[in-house]
Amino acid sequence: MPSTRARDRGAPGGLTLDAGALIAYERGVTRIRRIVERALADGRTITIPAAIVAQAWRDPRRWRLTTLLAGCRIEPVDDALARRAGELQARCGTDDALDALVAVSAADRGDVIVTSDPGDLQRLADGLGGVCVLAV
Repeated sequence: MPSTRARDRGAPGGLTLDAGALIAYERGVTRIRRIVERALADGRTITIPAAIVAQAWRDPRRWRLTTLLAGCRIEPVDDALARRAGELQARCGTDDALDALVAVSAADRGDVIVTSDPGDLQRLADGLGGVCVLAV
């Protein structure tokens, strides 16, 4: 069962990052750095599903990504999350399981999805209703 959304509890929603956002952060893209810095300054939680870390991680010497991950909540991908992501893929007619994980994960908390691929993630977000997608 999805958790109560942060916005429903009156708290500011957090951010959920996809692999493209992580890669952009590692490359020093100003827009994603500002989004992350602002979120952290506002006390918002940044969450990254563990499978997304695997998608973006290539080298432990990537200091920007290592630093970012240290300040984020890494969400385990359990059976329930994985099944909901699969169901979302089926409803939306998409074939990227990791994008679906990001969308379902964000929806559980009322997070904004931060991505470098807004088209595909917006389609999934629309299938959930009420999930915002922010492009970097």
